[in-house]
Amino acid sequence: MSKTVLVAGASGLVGFAAMRALAKEPGTRVIAVSRREPIETSGATWIQADLTDEAACARIFEAMAEVTHLVFTALYEKPEVIPGWLDPEQIETNGRMLRNLFEPLRRVAKGLRQVILLQGTKAYGAHVRQIDVPARPGRSEARDIPNFYWVQQDYLEDLQAGAGWGLTIMRPQIVCGVAVGAALNPVAAIGAYGALCKEAGEPLHFTGGKALLVLEAVHADLIAEAIVWATNNPVSHGEAYNLTNGDVMTFRGVWPAIADELGMEVGEDRPQRLQETMPDRAADWQRLVARYGLRAPDLDAFVAQSFQYADFLLGPGRDEVRGTPAIVSAINLRQDGFHTVWDSEDMLRDCIRQFRALKLLPPR
Repeated sequence: MSKTVLVAGASGLVGFAAMRALAKEPGTRVIAVSRREPIETSGATWIQADLTDEAACARIFEAMAEVTHLVFTALYEKPEVIPGWLDPEQIETNGRMLRNLFEPLRRVAKGLRQVILLQGTKAYGAHVRQIDVPARPGRSEARDIPNFYWVQQDYLEDLQAGAGWGLTIMRPQIVCGVAVGAALNPVAAIGAYGALCKEAGEPLHFTGGKALLVLEAVHADLIAEAIVWATNNPVSHGEAYNLTNGDVMTFRGVWPAIADELGMEVGEDRPQRLQETMPDRAADWQRLVARYGLRAPDLDAFVAQSFQYADFLLGPGRDEVRGTPAIVSAINLRQDGFHTVWDSEDMLRDCIRQFRALKLLPPR
């Protein structure tokens, strides 16, 4: 094996995609760690680990001297996700999780060559205020806004001098992909909502507001491909990269494609906060799971806080746009040699198909 890659957060949205992509790489061994077992491991070695447990982390990661690359995608979110982004406890916990893993690992992994750290466009303050358009790494960061990104990044950069490994930062914008229990996955939320509408004989009603919110999104599989690329290209060391599909979208605009992929018609506008209306459908979800023999857990465990995130993106009750869209530049990634793009409608269709293939959503 030429590489041994440790993926932290392998049951999450990006970690799951990264684990599967890296496991296909010739000459690569993948060690995946997470609290919850991924729905599948794709040939990776999975180890259960709670990154908040310092003593357990010491035992686990001091036995990983062979690791050459760390992909850190692990994430702690508060039960109330959006307010939690500024919460000191959320920030401290995410910083501690990285330290609990990396302190024992760096003592033994003398052949470590790269750390890839997952961030996002909250690095530019998109969750708080209008950002530069387009936001660019190195000059648009919102260092004045509390964020665990800076705790983790500063920690790693302080350790880099003379360490022999490079740091690469990935900043995706609105990630769509496959995972069970991920806190920030709009496809899981919309897919579950759509499946319940369809089972009730209803079309796919649009739950968002009237405002035409222009967004950028990115397929988790594209992020995973970029991670694989970065492990093979030292030019990525010392860089922060924004990741997007390469187009823009509105959820109202892609709603017909989502409906079609679910085998549904587009319904009427029915603005609603899914985080408030969907918990009452938990028993309906259990009946749907039983009817189709799905592998999905109960509704809360399947979607987690993603109903909250879908509401944040769809904006029920929002009738006008405030400010300009949060658009980021991925030009430095393209210039360094990574060129994969996705049509966002195709991305949403592909994610729904992957959910179905894993028997997490009903057949079309």
